[in-house]
Amino acid sequence: MHTLEQLRSGQLIGAKRLQLVEQLDTFPEEILTLHDTLEVLDLSNNNLNNLPDNFATLTKLKRVFLSFNQFKHIPPVLAQCPALIMVAFKGNQISEFAENSLPAAIQWLILTDNHIEQLPESFGELIELRKLALAGNELTTLPQSMKNCQALELIRLSANKLTHIDDWLFELPKLTWVAFAGNDFNKSQCLQNAPLKKINIDEFELISQIGEGASGIIHLAKWQQKNVAVKLFKGAITSDGYPLDEVNCCLQTGQHSNLIKVLAYIDNPEQLGLVMELIGSEYQNLGLPPTLDTCTRDTFAQNTQFSITAIKSIVKQMTKTVAHLHANNVSHGDIYAHNIMVDKEANILFGDFGAATDLTSLTDYQLQQMQYIEVRAIGCLIDDLLSVCNKNEETEHLNILAQQCMTENFSLRPSLQTLIESL
Repeated sequence: MHTLEQLRSGQLIGAKRLQLVEQLDTFPEEILTLHDTLEVLDLSNNNLNNLPDNFATLTKLKRVFLSFNQFKHIPPVLAQCPALIMVAFKGNQISEFAENSLPAAIQWLILTDNHIEQLPESFGELIELRKLALAGNELTTLPQSMKNCQALELIRLSANKLTHIDDWLFELPKLTWVAFAGNDFNKSQCLQNAPLKKINIDEFELISQIGEGASGIIHLAKWQQKNVAVKLFKGAITSDGYPLDEVNCCLQTGQHSNLIKVLAYIDNPEQLGLVMELIGSEYQNLGLPPTLDTCTRDTFAQNTQFSITAIKSIVKQMTKTVAHLHANNVSHGDIYAHNIMVDKEANILFGDFGAATDLTSLTDYQLQQMQYIEVRAIGCLIDDLLSVCNKNEETEHLNILAQQCMTENFSLRPSLQTLIESL
């Protein structure tokens, strides 16, 4: 974190990164003095509603974060920024999205929680776009031109007003992580009937916070004389969509040996939540989330190393779990090492249904395509794990399998069942 005073006094000359949180309502022109060096500009959590016409003089700027401000439009000057590859406008009031407002080289765009009703037809010209967050807007349809966004790997469309999704979205060759719950054609109206106990929030004792995700906070709690994990959802809408859809997908999926066990649910008017089995300390996260540089691909702690035997076991369990989800018409949407817990014997537990989608309303063709999309995610998981493994003669077999799963030709990807048999 920096200050305006530091900027104005010249202390930040040569800075590559700048972060200011000072209730700014106008863009500080002094930022432009960093035009020769500035690569990352973070002005989130201010009161800005526009950018200056000469903003593009920041010729080295790669990433700009403008979340939680007062923008009502996408400033078209962004399209003139020659090095810009990432833009974030989460939690603004954007309703106006003019044609050609973004640079053609953009790779990562975050527009979660705004008021966007329509994407411009020129959106299809963003052929380098890899990661797109649009949850929590008012989209009723997607422009046909988006079928040209052939580099797109991750898309979040939950909590919009889409009346349907066209086949072309499911045919994008690199699409790997997709979520579209909570739209007009598939939105949960109420909690499903589930063979689980419904409890009130006063039936358990919260002890301490043990985790936090996009959609909720996880607490260590005491319930019926035993320790449990309780996930309490944050509000009406999250960066992944509506909590009600997440809970319904979790309940619809049912029990599986590799899924974190759900014991009960909380459905109070003011609070939605899940009571889950507490995961033992022997389980650790398999990986770490993507960084700004890796964009869509997971990372690992330094010195992480897995044997080929462990990787095969992890991937086989994972594939069986995903097959179970799809058998219950649920996609996970976030198949990543960082969402998998693993112990020293390579036993896994999988959870976090924030990006899950109820697939019941899809056509048979779209259901099949969704399986192939999640097969690609498993291929990326294998590929990521192979980057931190002890190589031996079996490595090549897994590498070939990963490439088959990730191929851009859907007809050459294995089905989930074929993948299980190959492992």
